[in-house]
Amino acid sequence: MQSSSNLFPVALLSAERRGDLSEDVYRIKAANSPDASVELAVTRLGLADQPQPGGVPVILLHGSFSNRRFWVSPRGIGLGAYLVRAGFDVWIPEMRGHGLSPRNLGYRKNRVADYARYDLPVIGAFVQEQSGQQPHWIGHSLGGISLAAALGGGYLDQAMVASAALFGCQVSRTYWPLKMPPVEWGARLLLKRFAHISGSRLKRGPEDEPIGLALEAMRWHGLFGRFGEGKQDWWAGLAEVQVPLLAVSASGDHQDPPWACRKLYEAFGGDHRQFVQLGREQGFGDNFGHVQMLVSKAAQSEVWPLVVQWLNRPHAALPAQAAPVAVGA
Repeated sequence: MQSSSNLFPVALLSAERRGDLSEDVYRIKAANSPDASVELAVTRLGLADQPQPGGVPVILLHGSFSNRRFWVSPRGIGLGAYLVRAGFDVWIPEMRGHGLSPRNLGYRKNRVADYARYDLPVIGAFVQEQSGQQPHWIGHSLGGISLAAALGGGYLDQAMVASAALFGCQVSRTYWPLKMPPVEWGARLLLKRFAHISGSRLKRGPEDEPIGLALEAMRWHGLFGRFGEGKQDWWAGLAEVQVPLLAVSASGDHQDPPWACRKLYEAFGGDHRQFVQLGREQGFGDNFGHVQMLVSKAAQSEVWPLVVQWLNRPHAALPAQAAPVAVGA
């Protein structure tokens, strides 16, 4: 089968119509990481009656225990569908072992470090090749953390990022028991007995997560931990990131609280940064939660329009009704 890309092998798996939308699913096998079995599914959303996809490309990165359906439901509802109807060219990757991306041989060892170093650069290169334009990136929760790691580690070329938007993303919340080495060691020994964490069993979402992610997060939050991998200090590297940045937190988010999201926001460099907190005190209709900030009827009316405004003008301050908490100098 002829590859859909000149960069690496890419197969078109399916092309379906769902109401007024089209869903073209590609599978990338770049063989650029130590685990050569890795294959990544990327869905391109478009308008079914539009001959060729158009508009500025936007890449949507799902969070933990999730897949592409976080961004667009089978009924064509979601931020992804909203952006397509607003004229954007929408791309939705699914991380290793999620959704239509098969589990790789080393699935249990998958980490943010792998997503950041190997997967996101490949996804960005493919989208830019197919669209002919510099893509915007939007990440929720773990998706945004992976994007921050890719930028802070210098794995993702900033020339491949028109802007970055992080929703509910932080790495600064302190788990004091993990600061005690015996507790951390015991937890590691316990977790290593498992291959994955079940999203359905824990009622966190439809997907599982590899145990490698949990072990990696424990290292970040350990006694001498940091947001990085080996000699790569991703946190320090964020100061060199100059892309336009939008960081969004939610007042009702107890998993990734606003103060911690702000710390990640403040670690970024660049002159075009905005921080928005979704809460009643900031002029919004509710204190949004971790998922509700993007998946809810309130998000449809209050948050999705802000995303469109940001994508159209990432170098400009959001309007007054957006209630931005801070704008970078």
